[in-house]
Amino acid sequence: MQNDKLKFKKEFKERLYRFVLKLVKMIEKLPKDRVCFILGDQLLRSGTSILSNYIEGQAASSKKDFIKYFEVSLKSINESKVWIALLRDAGKIKKDEAQWFLDELKEFGNIFASSILTLKGKKIK
Repeated sequence: MQNDKLKFKKEFKERLYRFVLKLVKMIEKLPKDRVCFILGDQLLRSGTSILSNYIEGQAASSKKDFIKYFEVSLKSINESKVWIALLRDAGKIKKDEAQWFLDELKEFGNIFASSILTLKGKKIK
């Protein structure tokens, strides 16, 4: 059981890392215009925050801090969804590419939300 948890944590961290790396590469390919610069910058900040706060949470000194880092990651996930949707709807990224990022963010959001509820001792429906 403990090995399963460690394996999940390792794989999840690697998945987050690959996501952020793919996000960085996508942002680099955005058209060089004012809209893409601003939205891309916002997306870079929120997208990288997901991973960095997850890693900080793993090193938290208390359960309260651990939960707080996960909550920040969840907020960054939700913010990232907005920037990707705006880039997609403005025609700055392809719909299928945007959908991949949105699907990943949805899964990440479910994982973080479930973890937060579990840590707070609330039942998950």
